[in-house]
Amino acid sequence: MNLVENFSLKKLNTFGIDASAKYFLEANSISDIQNLLDHKKISPFRDGVSPLLIMGGGSNILFTKNFDGLVLKNCITGIELIKEDSENYYVKAGAGVIWHEFVLHCIKNNYAGVENLSLIPGSVGAAPIQNIGAYGVEQKEVFFELEAISLKEKNTIHLSHFDCQFGYRDSIFKREAKGKFIITSVTFRLFKKPKLNTSYGVINQEMEKMGVKEVSIASISQAVCNIRKSKLPNPEVLGNAGSFFKNPTIPVEQYIELKKKFPDIVAFPPSPLGRGGAGWKLAAGWLIEQCGWKGKHVGNTGVHKDQALVLVNYGNANGSEVFELSGKIMESVKEKFGVELEREVVIV
Repeated sequence: MNLVENFSLKKLNTFGIDASAKYFLEANSISDIQNLLDHKKISPFRDGVSPLLIMGGGSNILFTKNFDGLVLKNCITGIELIKEDSENYYVKAGAGVIWHEFVLHCIKNNYAGVENLSLIPGSVGAAPIQNIGAYGVEQKEVFFELEAISLKEKNTIHLSHFDCQFGYRDSIFKREAKGKFIITSVTFRLFKKPKLNTSYGVINQEMEKMGVKEVSIASISQAVCNIRKSKLPNPEVLGNAGSFFKNPTIPVEQYIELKKKFPDIVAFPPSPLGRGGAGWKLAAGWLIEQCGWKGKHVGNTGVHKDQALVLVNYGNANGSEVFELSGKIMESVKEKFGVELEREVVIV
């Protein structure tokens, strides 16, 4: 276990924000984490006296200041098929596995269910925390269970789908269980018979351009990758964390009134499966664009020219600049539409 002091986090967050951690440690195994909890120098972290931040791919985080505590980068890898039945494969992946690499592994082995979640940045361990979702699918639909280490008890526990209390870009790990566990692996229940989801029209349009004659999990994955690459900037070229805001859900009555005032409003009806809540889900990107933010530069930061949901670092922005910009965007959307936006990115 190699504990590093005053460690730069610039290369570990996709915004490219120049922040540092008082202590930094990579955990490549469960034993590394257990040794950390018994480490004399940083033992206060076990009792919550000093802060602890668990990092995966650093793709959903904004540092507004240096972190005066321990940053633990979860690097536990490995993917294995642990069992199967007549309908499903149960596939276990280490929390440090890159999410898209996991998706590609599933497609290669014909494990269906995550193809619509292709090219989402981040790690497997972050997927249930955020309950990641895209193009009509959420992680919770294939989640089976996870293993985690309790920071208080220092033992390994298993949490079921019910235990995780998944919601729209939400889980118990962002609420009651925040800072109490370190996820070490996640097991997904994937399908032997694909449930192909092309409900988002852009997927069908892209597959037509690709000349796809027979829809498969591989063709859906490639279509999603193409779409994401065309819409979202590469963080290696332009610092960003993908979608910065959640799509807000509003009551039906409020939607009806907004529709009268703004006939072109982009929204999605209440899902029969309960995804995103009981009301209409508005396209946050459309709301932001109507407020004039798309493509706008503000100092060293700004809103991407092709996707209003994405805030970017043009090279020298600090986290406070990005955070302030997001606040101004939220204020303008509230003023114009009476709708509260919520940040999807974790603010540190």
